[in-house]
Amino acid sequence: MRCVIIGAAPIKNYERISSYLKPDDFIIACDAGLNHTEKLRIRPNLIVGDFDSTKNPDSKEIETIVLPREKDDTDSVYALKTAFSRGFSDFLFLGMIGDRFDHSLGNLSLLLRCQEKNFPAIMADDFSEMEIAGKTEVEISGRCKFFSLLPVSGPAEGITIKNAKFPLENGRINPENAQLGVSNEVLPGKKAKVSVQKGLLLLVKIFQS
Repeated sequence: MRCVIIGAAPIKNYERISSYLKPDDFIIACDAGLNHTEKLRIRPNLIVGDFDSTKNPDSKEIETIVLPREKDDTDSVYALKTAFSRGFSDFLFLGMIGDRFDHSLGNLSLLLRCQEKNFPAIMADDFSEMEIAGKTEVEISGRCKFFSLLPVSGPAEGITIKNAKFPLENGRINPENAQLGVSNEVLPGKKAKVSVQKGLLLLVKIFQS
């Protein structure tokens, strides 16, 4: 069973986001992420938060973990750690990318934490879908308009990109020249393939302009 963790970042295209959900998903709503569940037509299995951005529902029907406002972990990181402790190993993150750049960038650590454990994880927003690319080859379908590859843990080496407008063999991308990985395209009728021998890349698939 997959765990879906929902944060408080804005969601405008609920129809698109709801297409990612499965009937048997275990849903964790983080603080104001709870406000998304009604529009997504789902009921959370667990609510986690310090409730600085929404009211504590005080529901006796839904398990709720109330966190202190001053803490090392964000609500979403605490939710992920809780999911790890309960045996989940497949993740979808929603409501994580929004107007606050610092929050959005910090939330990318959720994908890295899953990568450390070799757990599949995807983060989706109104326009894109993100995951971590490493040694295991990742396929990219032609459904996405563009895709970008950005270093997220220092230099990435031994990068191979196949079936794309800008292919690459044994390439390198550093944080200071991250623009080299921006806006590639899948060749018509193909699936692009990406792998990294050393380091990690954030794969961002753009589905809308």
